[in-house]
Amino acid sequence: MNSSAADRPSHQDGSLAARIASRAKTTREDVEDVFTTRGLPLAYPPARPRPVRIHRLRVDGNRVGVQPEGPIDQTFTFNDGLTALVASNLKGKTSVLELITWCLRGAPRAKLQGDVRRWLTRLELDATIAGQPMGFRLSLTPEALLSGVVFTASSVDQLTDTDGIAGGSGVSTLIEADNQDDFAVKVAELMLDRLDLQPIVNKLTTKERVRTQTHGWPSYYSAIYLQLGRDRPLLGNQNMAGLAGRLLQVFLDLPATAVLARVKATYDVLQAEADKQSENTKRAVAERADERARVEEALAEARRSLTQLQKAAPGPDLTELADKSARLARQVADAQDEQDEINRGYREARRIRQLDEKALNDIRESEVARLLFHGLNPSACPRCETPISGDRRQAERDVHRCAVCTTEVTGAEGEDEAVEAEARDRVEGSKAAEKAAKQALGTAEANLDRLTAELETVQANLRTATAATASRDRIAAEIEVARWEGALQVLPNLPDTPTNNGDVTLTVLKSASKVLEDESKGAAAQLFADLNAEIVDLAHQFGMTALESVEINRAAQLKVIKGGGAEKPFVDQDPGAQLRLRVAVIVALLRVGARYGISTHPGLILIDSPKAEEIQDADATVIFRELNRLATAEGLQVLITTADFHLAAETLPAECVIAAKPGDPLW
Repeated sequence: MNSSAADRPSHQDGSLAARIASRAKTTREDVEDVFTTRGLPLAYPPARPRPVRIHRLRVDGNRVGVQPEGPIDQTFTFNDGLTALVASNLKGKTSVLELITWCLRGAPRAKLQGDVRRWLTRLELDATIAGQPMGFRLSLTPEALLSGVVFTASSVDQLTDTDGIAGGSGVSTLIEADNQDDFAVKVAELMLDRLDLQPIVNKLTTKERVRTQTHGWPSYYSAIYLQLGRDRPLLGNQNMAGLAGRLLQVFLDLPATAVLARVKATYDVLQAEADKQSENTKRAVAERADERARVEEALAEARRSLTQLQKAAPGPDLTELADKSARLARQVADAQDEQDEINRGYREARRIRQLDEKALNDIRESEVARLLFHGLNPSACPRCETPISGDRRQAERDVHRCAVCTTEVTGAEGEDEAVEAEARDRVEGSKAAEKAAKQALGTAEANLDRLTAELETVQANLRTATAATASRDRIAAEIEVARWEGALQVLPNLPDTPTNNGDVTLTVLKSASKVLEDESKGAAAQLFADLNAEIVDLAHQFGMTALESVEINRAAQLKVIKGGGAEKPFVDQDPGAQLRLRVAVIVALLRVGARYGISTHPGLILIDSPKAEEIQDADATVIFRELNRLATAEGLQVLITTADFHLAAETLPAECVIAAKPGDPLW
């Protein structure tokens, strides 16, 4: 029945990134960027083999409150095939499964009774996980886990010889934790890594938002510790979020199952966020439109009121008068500054003209002045700044002695006329400059007077208009118009609602979902056909002789067709049939996996008290006998509990049974 891995449906054909890019009509670089940014893998190689086998459980503690009280030190050794734990009800057989679960799962379940937990001081479990020997060591108090250690050794036998701390040859520590939460997290990470499993990511929708929900190792473990009951799914223990289907697809090693789940969940979350943003934008646009309509209506009403006031009491526009008054006030101030500047220039021109006339008179009256005209005429000594006295200036005119240095002044004859002519030219120039300055001053003064008069007129009109009652009403109306115009300016129309059609991330993720879905479906077709056939064959061996066929889908929904073509879903089957079908599915997974060379279920099953689920004695006999046979034939390890001593003794070899005396505790 076995065949090579080459017969298995192909996982990949070419570059996944290239196929997604082709479907998304974008570049491979865009695809790689989106997957990298979102932490999504672009590869899904076949999973490594993931068998799990348990070998030994040691329970150490002290029983109190229940007879027989006293120290506990019990070791259980398990077969590679089926091991039945047999004891009266409430005598510890379920606890053995729960203690194994605590070690392998990383955290205890609520089903582990509180009094049992308080008895324990130490747990030891030896197992082989995906071919690697591992020892789990838990030190406990009644209140908490003191330490949790997981180590690996060279062989299974060596696990028993060490507590994982001594660090002997070939022993190395994988996990060290000093509290329950840390131990649970580390065990979950370790088991996912060793069994080559990826967290299952699903979309979770609430009233507030859409987000992702991650299912880790505890969800996978629920496919090992079978949860019986009509309300339980075919695989695992949760009906929500399509988890049973995800587990089935992972255990069939369907291409890209984990990647597909993460891509879909990421797309759903991003699309939901985009939809929510679009809805918020639409709502904002509608609210803005309503607000603008209200403001525009108020503005129109204010303008109508202003128009009526202007018609009833016509007059100047007060706003325009106020603006004109302010403008004229600025012009008057500028004209005043200009007039002051021109007046200073005029006074300076007049002073220069007076000096030039005086110099001409001096030339005409004094020979010394003519001689010194081209020189300096200082009022003080240029070196010490001592003022020149009137006596020196008189001596300069009378006896031709320089007023500065008292030296006699001489000059050549014939220069008088040239000096006087030059002085006259200076006088004419300064007179012309003075006249021009005076004219400019007159123009500036006239402009200032005109602007001042206009300002006074406008201000008088503004005071008159403001004083009138009708004008006050118009002012209020104009202010109201201005207020609503301002309100309208701060409420611009919002842009139309953006679309997500051009969003590269969403386009890539949507295309990736389709590509991965197609590949998964293509690989699943033959696998599911074979799986259906194996389930029917196994169910027949379990005594379901009326079963004609089954149809299992990728959501782990099982349609059961019995004699006469009657169809019923798995949930409508009786408890005995449900148990047999659950086990048949797991064994069928192992068979199909062996045929195609793929890694499937870990091959470890824990079943607690199947007869408690209203399974008849005849059904239970068949189940126990066939489980033992299949466990040996299919490489399956099964731990099953029962309170029926006769059932175990009649259906199972002695080496497969760990039994207490009736009424005594199992440990």
